[in-house]
Amino acid sequence: MSTLTDDDRSVRRAVVERLMGNRQPALVVLAMAILIVASAAFVYGPFPTLYDSFWDNACNAGDSFLFCSSLLQNGFTAGLLIGIAAPLVGAYLVNRQLALVGDALAHSSFGGVAIGLFIGATIPTVDILGVTVPLDFPLLWAAIIAVFCALGLQVLALKTDEYADVPLAVLLTGGFAVGVLIISYGDAIVFGREVEGFLYGDILFVPFENVQLMIGLALVTLGVIALTHKQLVFITFDREAARLARMHVWFYDTLLMVLTALVVVAAMQILGAILTAAMLVVPVAAAMQVTTSFNRSIVLAIIIGEISVITGLILSYQYDVAAGATIVLVAIAIYLWSVVAGKL
Repeated sequence: MSTLTDDDRSVRRAVVERLMGNRQPALVVLAMAILIVASAAFVYGPFPTLYDSFWDNACNAGDSFLFCSSLLQNGFTAGLLIGIAAPLVGAYLVNRQLALVGDALAHSSFGGVAIGLFIGATIPTVDILGVTVPLDFPLLWAAIIAVFCALGLQVLALKTDEYADVPLAVLLTGGFAVGVLIISYGDAIVFGREVEGFLYGDILFVPFENVQLMIGLALVTLGVIALTHKQLVFITFDREAARLARMHVWFYDTLLMVLTALVVVAAMQILGAILTAAMLVVPVAAAMQVTTSFNRSIVLAIIIGEISVITGLILSYQYDVAAGATIVLVAIAIYLWSVVAGKL
């Protein structure tokens, strides 16, 4: 078996850098900061007006409680965002055989929800320099904890054997245990809100403030993926060549984990912590049965995700069953059909 000489490595690295556009992490971080600021300006600027206008037109056209209820409108919007963001990020995870990462981050973010509920019930607001800051925002606490756990997973991956089963199992069980512990302690003292909505998902459990947060997370996720798609694809399919090209592999790995954490938190409102990982994996798995092209599989996975969300929400409304479970079962049905159709 032949080995690469130093000249061969230099040529290969030059070709890869030219093709992939080896962006420095500092530029990516700067672009992310701009995306966050721009997303926040949109979410708290024109978005509420556009949101109300869209659903008013939908209500007038459909003339149905399904489109006219503000609670269902929030649930539909959240579901549609999940159907886009989750398969988009999940495509990279599935092709790297990291499907369990989403499950681990989902369970750990439940610990963040419990922390947020506890703090919100005991210290709902705090005064900082004369400004009253609300702390009763469980989804934001879940996002903070999920990102922290994603960074911790990266550290464990360096200290152990990449993304082995043991670090994932520790993160999954540890985060969920923290959530159960805090809930069992706080329930008898200060909890006046139920946690089943975050645990199992609830279409009627999505306030407009959370819709704003979710549209912001979705915009940031889409922007970052568009900015770093080539690098993430390269690292996904040829990590050795990426290292040879002196790409910052650890940085892009960390970026993917953080994006996964944000998507998981956004999906908790509809799917719940237990079922969130399904939307990261199942639509992508179904798409991969139909096409071998990575880019086409992303587009197809998003289409499958949207079909699953819309169909699942309508069925759950008609038959009064859990929305998250219905969405996941519809996605699994599409996956099974794609497997059978692929064998014919």
